[in-house]
Amino acid sequence: GDLRSLAADKGYDDMGFREELRAEGVRPLIKHRVFAPYDHAHNARIDDDLYNQRSVCETVNSVIKRSYGSAVRARAWYRQFREIVLAAAVYNVKQAVKQ
Repeated sequence: GDLRSLAADKGYDDMGFREELRAEGVRPLIKHRVFAPYDHAHNARIDDDLYNQRSVCETVNSVIKRSYGSAVRARAWYRQFREIVLAAAVYNVKQAVKQ
């Protein structure tokens, strides 16, 4: 309910996806794939400070995958979700202990 913007890479560049986000009141921060000169203009209008927060998430995801494995073992989606949440919780505890 409090999601205000969504930062994603060019792999999520789809007008339908952008329209759905806007309909939900979420600002899409998705770089455009460059097919025409106006795509450069679209990319220049993206707020770099907000978009660059994506790299923080990507770094954490990479560390979790390297530390705890990139695959989930459960078959049911809710158990897969539980595995991912537990891996993130372990990562957060480990970071808190370091500090």
